[in-house]
Amino acid sequence: MTLWEQVLPQEVQILSDELRTVDEYLDDPRFFEPYLRRFNTRIGRPTIKVETYIRLMYLKFRYQLGYETLVKEVADSISWRKFCRISLDEKVPHSTTLIKLTKKYGSETIDELNQLLLEKAKEQKLIRGRKLRVDTTVIESDIHHPTDAGLLQDGIKVITRTVKKIKETGVAVRTKFQDRTRSVKKRVLNIAKVLKRRTGQAIEEVNKITADILTKAESTVEEATTILKNASHKIWRDGDKASSKAKQLVQKLKEQIDVNKRVIEQSKEVVSGNRKIPDRVVSIHDTEARPIRKGKLKAPTEFGYKVLVQETEDRLITGYEVHRGNPSDESLLAECLDKHEKLFGKAPWGVATDRGFGSKANEELCAKKGVKRASLPRRGRLSQKQKAKEKENWFKRLQRWRAGGEGTISVLKRKYGLRRSLSRGYQGTKIWVASGIFAYNLQKLASLI
Repeated sequence: MTLWEQVLPQEVQILSDELRTVDEYLDDPRFFEPYLRRFNTRIGRPTIKVETYIRLMYLKFRYQLGYETLVKEVADSISWRKFCRISLDEKVPHSTTLIKLTKKYGSETIDELNQLLLEKAKEQKLIRGRKLRVDTTVIESDIHHPTDAGLLQDGIKVITRTVKKIKETGVAVRTKFQDRTRSVKKRVLNIAKVLKRRTGQAIEEVNKITADILTKAESTVEEATTILKNASHKIWRDGDKASSKAKQLVQKLKEQIDVNKRVIEQSKEVVSGNRKIPDRVVSIHDTEARPIRKGKLKAPTEFGYKVLVQETEDRLITGYEVHRGNPSDESLLAECLDKHEKLFGKAPWGVATDRGFGSKANEELCAKKGVKRASLPRRGRLSQKQKAKEKENWFKRLQRWRAGGEGTISVLKRKYGLRRSLSRGYQGTKIWVASGIFAYNLQKLASLI
């Protein structure tokens, strides 16, 4: 304790029951092993203590705070400072430092933390793993609803912005480049006015405006390619004297040009009448996000990544996975059973899923693994044997228990940030999901204890 903490009354330093339990749980040295094994180095400046970083990330996802807000709240709260092991005369880590460390540590480290957390809970006999329920959901990317005109506009904006920054560094200054963002914005706003008519003629007009934007996008990419060529040549001539900022911007421009070429090609297909395009780009900023249909009335199509969640009867999430696109639920059950068997050393007594996982192959897999009761309802027209099976009491009991998984997913979305990932890209989303589930499991363990 510091001198200032000794002066303060004891009442203001008391942690809540939840934070005290989590604090004691995280004191186990095993939670430092993933960081020590991957990032233990004696060169460079010292960074944030691992025990402080883990506790800060717990608070961030437990209370859905932004990095800047998190830093402010911890700095203002004596109890949160004590929980994060930051003394009163010590500075709270800067928000940008936390962002960089989160990217540096990656999803693999948090996955291992989750695994260690479950192993400790199993050792303390807080989880048994007799039953397993599995479900999937969608975590949306932080993007607006994609349209062809909107994607072309975004592409022109990001290329124009990057070219201006390149010119500010003194590279390719005399190369011609026209700013078309204002004229494209007028055309995109005009589309909204045309669509109010809701007639077949309006669709033709929209295609005509989109074709006009497409021409401007092609001109922008062509001029940006010339900028890229001249800037690369200038950097090559300067050699070691070339600024690192210019090199980064040139690499960034190259990536943006490649993405915009894909957007231009798919927009040409749409204007020509082909609406079904495989592996479609839905965002300039998150090129790995995909359109996913889950049959919801409110949102028939969501844009992001598919997340699989598996949990036991103790409501702890014992496995999760982030998938690109929309793989069939039927193909995901085998991996869930393997994860469960690896953690508990045996197959679950009962397995419950929705109709997406139901198939003869999955029922045979469950029987082979040693699952006594597999409640996997089938899709489509059912045989008399399957109808009789789905009416049995054990089958219906497991299905009623499975419905609780929808509640867990709802809690994850509402309280732990899994509705929308604010980290871009597949790797960023994996980090976001793993961190949210780590906070959920910690809070659930605190309540069990």
